[in-house]
Amino acid sequence: MTSSEETSSFRLAYVPGVTPTKWVRIWNERLPDVPLTLIGVSAAEASDVLRGGGADVGLVRLPIDRTGLSAIPLYAETTVVVIPKDHVVAAVDEVSAEDLADDIVLHPLDDTLEWEHRPGRPAIERPATTADAIELVAAGVGLLVVPQSLARLHHRKDLTYRPVSDAPESRVALSWLEDETTDLVEDFIGIVRGRTVNSSRGRPKAPAQPKGKRPETGGARRKPTAGKAAGKSVRSGSGGAKGGRRGKPRRRS
Repeated sequence: MTSSEETSSFRLAYVPGVTPTKWVRIWNERLPDVPLTLIGVSAAEASDVLRGGGADVGLVRLPIDRTGLSAIPLYAETTVVVIPKDHVVAAVDEVSAEDLADDIVLHPLDDTLEWEHRPGRPAIERPATTADAIELVAAGVGLLVVPQSLARLHHRKDLTYRPVSDAPESRVALSWLEDETTDLVEDFIGIVRGRTVNSSRGRPKAPAQPKGKRPETGGARRKPTAGKAAGKSVRSGSGGAKGGRRGKPRRRS
């Protein structure tokens, strides 16, 4: 028996901005006897948590150190720029990286976006976290380019955001130890991939019951057709008495 099945629960790590609510609900419906424990981790520490056995699977942001890990990409997010509401960019629906060339664009240490050339002018120091960078945007120090889910997570009334059309997307993946692909891990993979409970993948199903044989029909008696009695025919126009005739009654003299 593997470690995941020896424990009384299944542990799911997830990084900021990722919302596993739907998958947790489906898990609880399908496996009510296996409680699912949620573990919040930073994007930087997610792979180490999985390799250290701190979680059975993790919802992570790519790229990660894939040493010893399997990963299935799930979806990609739109990238946005977080700005004060009175910033000039707030007047448009979408911007490009070139539109941010004159602005200071903060680059937090927990950023996972892969840029060939980062937009804007760099700040003197890099904020430790995205949350710290949001505070600096609110203070008017600079702008911040992040996945849309992180902009929503750190929403403030004095800030807004706009899509950056040519920015790299943030990719979210499901990851786990490649040597620990247990039945429970397969169950969770099936859930995030949208497999139904009757899918052929995942846990083995109970053998199907043999279908019942159709009853033999060779010696069955046919049901009499309309207008025929069993073994006898009824003449058209007969009234039930043999040789009976229809017509007007004879007048008595």
